[in-house]
Amino acid sequence: MELRRRHVRAPRGAWGSVSAAALFVWLAGALPALAQDNVIGTATLPRDLSPWGMFLSADPVVKAVMVGLAFASVVTWTVWLAKSIEIFFAKRRVRAAAKKLAGIRSLEEVQPLGEIQGEVAQFLGAAAAELKLSPGLSDTDGIKERIASRLERIEASYGRRILRGTGVLATIGATAPFVGLFGTVWGIMDSFIGISKSHTTNLAVVAPGIAEALLATALGLAAAIPAVVIYNMFARSIAGYRAGLGDAAAEVLRLVGRDLERAAAVPAERAASEPVIARRMRLADAGAAPRGSS
Repeated sequence: MELRRRHVRAPRGAWGSVSAAALFVWLAGALPALAQDNVIGTATLPRDLSPWGMFLSADPVVKAVMVGLAFASVVTWTVWLAKSIEIFFAKRRVRAAAKKLAGIRSLEEVQPLGEIQGEVAQFLGAAAAELKLSPGLSDTDGIKERIASRLERIEASYGRRILRGTGVLATIGATAPFVGLFGTVWGIMDSFIGISKSHTTNLAVVAPGIAEALLATALGLAAAIPAVVIYNMFARSIAGYRAGLGDAAAEVLRLVGRDLERAAAVPAERAASEPVIARRMRLADAGAAPRGSS
């Protein structure tokens, strides 16, 4: 019995020695690899993970994307400042001129109102020019239609002028997210290339590139979101400005129609001394006065 017990116990002791030796060999091979990963991670991880530090350590392509997005953001806020001032003064000028125009009943009363300038003065000048070009015509409807056509062209011209610069906002708002996405894809691709070159799967190797890629995405959103919001704000403001122009043009057309009907209804004795043509010429001269002050 004792011999059997010794015979059974002997293999157990030998197997434990073999297992301990195998564990020692595995640790001897794994510890240097772990130490190498830690060294690689410490060497590749940048010390400065601030936005400026990530920009300086970024790939040249990602860096170019960031610079372009920052420039687009500067353009957005520059257009916002310039167009806000332009639209504010344009709307105030049209409101003031339309208010003065609503207080008169004839183009003859426009002559003392020399302070009417800008768009409304152009409307009055166009109406006066058409009256001068239509002497001897008794068709008042045709005259009013031609004046309305002139006013529509002037209104469309000022509408196109006030829209200048807003197309840049639409372009930035539509393309900036995709430019930032391009920087993101390029940064992640560069990170995976770094993993393959270092022959390690340590997160410290891929973390800087991913951080730079996310920074490019953030800059793209920072450029696109304000551009879209400002574009929509300008669209509403310009719609109000064009509505004011339409009201002013309609007021000028009403004055012209009122004067033409009044001239056609002149009594016979007044018509004998002052023909309708002469009255039209006098109204045209009165309406042309504000044009020189525009």
